[in-house]
Amino acid sequence: MENYSNNQEEKSWMHMRINFGVALLIVLILSGGVWKFLHDGLQDFPTHEIDNSSYARLAEFKKRERLAMPADVPARHFSPGPISMDLMKSNGCVADGLLSGYGEKIKEIINTINRSECAYLHRSLETWLKVPDFSQAFDIMERVENRPIVYGMFLAEAISTRKKYADPNSGETFQYEQMCREGTEGRWGTDTCIPSVQNVEYRRYLKAVTRRAMDVGIQSFLFGQIMLQDENYNFEQTEMKKILADMRQYAKERGMQIVVGAQTDEITDERYLRMFDYIEGGVGVDDAGNVENQPCFSGHANCWALLWHERYSSKANNVLLHLDWSGLVWDDMGVFARMTKEKRIETLANLYQKFTSQNMGFMMPYLAVLNHDNDGCYGPNKHFYAPSKKYKCKDENAIKKIMRDVAL
Repeated sequence: MENYSNNQEEKSWMHMRINFGVALLIVLILSGGVWKFLHDGLQDFPTHEIDNSSYARLAEFKKRERLAMPADVPARHFSPGPISMDLMKSNGCVADGLLSGYGEKIKEIINTINRSECAYLHRSLETWLKVPDFSQAFDIMERVENRPIVYGMFLAEAISTRKKYADPNSGETFQYEQMCREGTEGRWGTDTCIPSVQNVEYRRYLKAVTRRAMDVGIQSFLFGQIMLQDENYNFEQTEMKKILADMRQYAKERGMQIVVGAQTDEITDERYLRMFDYIEGGVGVDDAGNVENQPCFSGHANCWALLWHERYSSKANNVLLHLDWSGLVWDDMGVFARMTKEKRIETLANLYQKFTSQNMGFMMPYLAVLNHDNDGCYGPNKHFYAPSKKYKCKDENAIKKIMRDVAL
């Protein structure tokens, strides 16, 4: 019995030694892991925390991205970086449809952008009655040399019911005709409608295209005329909360920053407005280059909101403004293009100073739609304004000078 007791004591002591050794090894491993985590963490993108699973997902996204792109697309040299809203406001430029091939003479439009002070290309990927072509967008993005640069995508209130979007990531095909808001068929012409965020198919489509856009590096998303797309444009009932949360979560998983804006018009629900990083709209300029300082533009029967007015701006996170365009001769861009060159530059300088001094953004026109019958200067053809010195307006040097005081 005595021998048995001694043996048991010896075994217990040995067992304790083994446990201590194992425990020590675990502590060392964990310590090394903690040190590595702290060391690597300092090198991560400063505004995001990305765990190991996120890195794995990011690698998979990049693999998918390469597979989905055409073989002749050059190796990527553009990578999305941090976003500065201040820089977007001071160095934002309207580049409507640049990534969608608008303007036809795409080489010179890109060269004009490369010569500019632009750090944000607003609405550069278009979806107005158009299916987004991300392969084309990727190719054009690779040819823009400006850094830093943020690209914007427009999520239009107008879709063509004859078209469909095939998502290369999921393999799903989305039918636009299934996304319509009830009673809006034909709103923008034959075979068109307004999409509704209350519609499940539209929400699924938004999830697919915004994720694909982030995959190729687009960071700013603008919902067109949200009062039309969102039938419940109040904070309590809107589906936009879920849509925005999903977009921001995907961006976080990718380790990138995004901003989301909306054309909110006369909405004054502060909690609704503050869901968005910015609200956006036109200025309602007249022939003399002046704008009105009141809640609604007098040139429309209904309230066309002037978003710099306190009624809206005091309830929003940020305000981005521009010369509005709709392809009509009386819109902001039509009025602007009919001015003399001296009046155009004076107007841009005054508007830029007026709004940036109030901590709002005024985005300079670099590519915008014109009515073909507009009797003024134009860019690569009569359908588009562009300031290139190679075209009729020749505004680019003056625009660059106006913006040059703000350091990139």
